[in-house]
Amino acid sequence: MDSSFDCYGPPEPRSPVVVSVPHAGRDYPLTLRSALRGSVDSLLPLEDRLVDEVARAAHGHETLIIARRARAWIDLNRAEHERDPRIDEGADASAAPHPSAKVRSGLGLIPRRATGSAELWRRRWSADEVAQRIHADHRPYHARVAAALAAARARYGTAVLVDLHSMPSLGTPNAARVVIGDRFGRSAGGGLIARLEATARAHRLPVTLNTPYAGGHILDRHAAPARGIHAVQIELDRAVYLDAVGRALGPGFARTVAFVRDLFAAAADDVLPALAAE
Repeated sequence: MDSSFDCYGPPEPRSPVVVSVPHAGRDYPLTLRSALRGSVDSLLPLEDRLVDEVARAAHGHETLIIARRARAWIDLNRAEHERDPRIDEGADASAAPHPSAKVRSGLGLIPRRATGSAELWRRRWSADEVAQRIHADHRPYHARVAAALAAARARYGTAVLVDLHSMPSLGTPNAARVVIGDRFGRSAGGGLIARLEATARAHRLPVTLNTPYAGGHILDRHAAPARGIHAVQIELDRAVYLDAVGRALGPGFARTVAFVRDLFAAAADDVLPALAAE
């Protein structure tokens, strides 16, 4: 099977920054499409629509890892045990007796819904089907992220994971266009967060911290600030880079790419100031 993600950057890291894009995949396997109650369009709200194109355009020296598989196939920002018994025959209630809020709301390892209360699937997934997705897609992605962070830390003494996502507009005229998540201070140093907030403001993008998105499994799994590995989740309002319909790149794309490029540079400069002099 082909790799379910793309990786950009040289084998020997040239930046302490590693960028992860886990939710922009547009590969919808036939097995998935044939199990849908509706059309593939019903899955689009689960996509971080085209934010991978933002990441590719902003990419410089960082290691960049982009999932190909759709989030509807498997959610890389959920832990392996976050399995929904309503659609997953392999879900073990004894292993997770208190399901997370995400699982209860239908957004577990295999999403049960995309928007509202509409159910996505005409059948439950077998234990073997979900196990195959975990082994073929979930574990290799996380192993690659971990390896990239380890390589960056080995070379520079520190590393930063930028987990890039996009969000629907938050609904008010002055709402944030950028949300930075650091698991309420657990996944990254305060100086790094202040630097990223300042970068958003310099681009005149309203920014908030941890509200309404504080980060998920990817930050929990990979962040280790005490060992020099910081991790942040970045949510971009899709309206800043998509068209009015929300399906294609729009007039704000170039401006957004410039911001994300500066964000990556700010992250590198904050954790390793000497890098700016190279």
